[in-house]
Amino acid sequence: MSLWVKTNGFIKTVFPKYVWEIPNHEKKVYLTFDDGPIPEITEWTLAQLKKHNAKATFFCIGDNIQKHPEIFKKVIDDGHSIGNHTFNHLKGWETSLEDYIENTKKCSETMVNCQLNTEHAQLFRPPYGKIKPSQAGALRKLGYKIIMWDIISMDFDQTITPEECLNNVLKNIESGSIIVFHDSLKAWKNLEYVLPKTLAFLNEKGFVCEKIDYNWS
Repeated sequence: MSLWVKTNGFIKTVFPKYVWEIPNHEKKVYLTFDDGPIPEITEWTLAQLKKHNAKATFFCIGDNIQKHPEIFKKVIDDGHSIGNHTFNHLKGWETSLEDYIENTKKCSETMVNCQLNTEHAQLFRPPYGKIKPSQAGALRKLGYKIIMWDIISMDFDQTITPEECLNNVLKNIESGSIIVFHDSLKAWKNLEYVLPKTLAFLNEKGFVCEKIDYNWS
């Protein structure tokens, strides 16, 4: 699956069992952050969200949770949702079904060991957005909801400028959009510029930043 900044509507119809957006008439949008938690960047992200009274969903790598449990717990304590991003940031297209499922379970177990409610560990986003139908089907049978996105900021792409990254987000936002950022070192140059401006824009335009709840539907 190729990356569009704004996910092509045809792709959403081809893969209807994945969650691409959460339609609503209340100007709610859903900021998400992939690849943490890590020191400094995740903590900075949490501070920006708190400053703007915004909630978000963090799709965490199990290995990072294991290395930085105190930051993971701070995400939870600040009232944000948590999602599973596999234990080792696996690329589904290059991983066997058995290994992919076991790696995902290992991430969930790490979350639960950090005293996270099991249900919340059932939100799942495939790294790179790449997952085989067999993997997706197996995860759904285990109770996972597969959360994709409506907008990807491309903040991890170090060839684009912060201004281009900001434009990727602002020109595409609408009620129900699930928006991807990354609380990672690779994305830091763009995230540092884009996130505060995005949050200010959303406040100005009357949007509410909500976390994704496993039981929203």
